[in-house]
Amino acid sequence: MPTRILAIETATQACSAALSIDGELLERYALAPRQHATLMLPMIESLLLEAGLSVEQLDAVAFGRGPGSFTGVRIAAGIVQGIAYAAGLAVVPVSTLAALALGGMREANMTQVIAAMDARKSEVYLGSYINAGNNVLVLQGEERVCAPDAAPLPGEGEWLGVGGGWDAYGEAMLQLAGERVIRLIPDLEPRAADIARLGLQAYENGVRVTAAEAIPVYLRNDVAVPKQSLK
Repeated sequence: MPTRILAIETATQACSAALSIDGELLERYALAPRQHATLMLPMIESLLLEAGLSVEQLDAVAFGRGPGSFTGVRIAAGIVQGIAYAAGLAVVPVSTLAALALGGMREANMTQVIAAMDARKSEVYLGSYINAGNNVLVLQGEERVCAPDAAPLPGEGEWLGVGGGWDAYGEAMLQLAGERVIRLIPDLEPRAADIARLGLQAYENGVRVTAAEAIPVYLRNDVAVPKQSLK
């Protein structure tokens, strides 16, 4: 039987859902800030209808577990928990930074990527990855939230920089990286298709959690929303 995984990603301004059927992918994607909660369920329903599947026929659900927008990551976790509880499915949490890195590797045909997302408060979410082959990503060091001028230097070789962190703080980060970052794709967003690709890998390797364990990873302890941002 083919492995069937539904994946969702809502950690940034982009909103997407994907369905992996034994590695073959269907996806819905929209760049739609503050519309994630409205768009996600129709996207999921559309994918299942196109594939002729019900939720109960899935093997697992995967989601971008963060880091990213606090509200966005919570939306993904809440939707996945609801689906998993209702259908008795396993959950596969996937790093949003890893998914962003995988998308950059595919687009630029490079194997070393520094994924950076704007974390607000003059900080970036950062993760450096090397593709070890067959889209197996190896995290270099750890994912972190830090000031742009404190971002760790990349390793040897040529690196690609992807994500909105490079758009917001690229000058400071490039001063640290020197000539090792040879290309930037600052407008690249993480996509559910890459959550699905990494989620399928993880699922087949036995990496999965229960619905109750499907929790966001913020990297930052202070997740309070400033009052002025609610105006």
